[in-house]
Amino acid sequence: MHLRGMTWTHARGFDPMVATSAAYAKAHPGVAITWEKRSLQAFADRPIAEMAETYDLMVIDHPHVGAVARQGNLLALEGLREGEMAALAAGSVGQSHTSYAFEGQQWALAIDAATPVACLRPDRLDQAPRRWNEVLDLARMGQVAFALVPINALMTFFGMARNLDYPVAEESGRLMRPDHATRVLDLLREVVALLDPKCLTLDPIGIYDWMGDQADGPAYSPFGYGYTNYSRAGFRQFPLSFRDAPGIDAETPRGTVLGGTGIAVSAFTKHREIAVDYAFWIAGAQCQTGLYTVSGGQPGHAAAWDDDACNALTGDFFRNTRATHESAWLRPRYDGYMTLQDQAGGIVHACLRGDATIPATINALDAAYRESRR
Repeated sequence: MHLRGMTWTHARGFDPMVATSAAYAKAHPGVAITWEKRSLQAFADRPIAEMAETYDLMVIDHPHVGAVARQGNLLALEGLREGEMAALAAGSVGQSHTSYAFEGQQWALAIDAATPVACLRPDRLDQAPRRWNEVLDLARMGQVAFALVPINALMTFFGMARNLDYPVAEESGRLMRPDHATRVLDLLREVVALLDPKCLTLDPIGIYDWMGDQADGPAYSPFGYGYTNYSRAGFRQFPLSFRDAPGIDAETPRGTVLGGTGIAVSAFTKHREIAVDYAFWIAGAQCQTGLYTVSGGQPGHAAAWDDDACNALTGDFFRNTRATHESAWLRPRYDGYMTLQDQAGGIVHACLRGDATIPATINALDAAYRESRR
């Protein structure tokens, strides 16, 4: 019995899937699960409906679930294993588990938890800033960098707005109030003027490679989806330390935009029982705390986040960033949101490059939002 899976190409996304599949196959003679991988962008660009016709198992992002609920190409998991599902819900880091629930059904199980957190070089910086004015002070000293490619520029825009308790995508006609959007864009343009321009071309992996590979690399990043790989011994020349994100007006990390991944089962699989069994096992506390984390994964189960061995392996990544993850904001998931995300990232990026005014940017964001809700 051979099952195929699709995941993303980074070590964090691929290595634990290979390791857990090998362990599962060993415990279930006659079963083989093989994984293919694509870049993050290629993975996002390929419709889940298309993947579901090819693969038995898929690692997915939660903003897709609105479209998934309408299309019916993933197996609804609610009610299949009620006891295990309840345990997963109770063991969720923040809203990781809830993020895959939509219209009364659970479309995937959280196996990976992520949100933008702060990162520093412990050999260069003793403490992480707690407030935005402290971040600006470091930026004026040339010590700050963070990911600002279009998608990350948008996630930072959203996260800063939510930290300030500004509503996002809660009205039908506009994405945000103009005065709220103006303040956040002003804050972003102020810090961008203090950064190396290449930040506008880098994703979090690029930032962490820069920080971890170069002796004179940036000492601090205030926002970037965390990767435990970079805090593990030997992954890069200079291990990084992840911390809670800074607050804007107060010392609170709340509002960063929840990320992470979940494992989903194709509605068309011919091996439903095995696929479901593997999905629940890999999402469960025992696997997440053990093999999944040891093989390079970034678990979504709180048991791993509380575990001493998991924290020792990752330089206390989980304890150091727990508050940020627990208070992360759950993006809209309506059918059409992904269209907004694809367009809005470029709109915010153009503003940060200086190619669009703030009023024009706000108008463009509102227009893209209205179009996505049709």
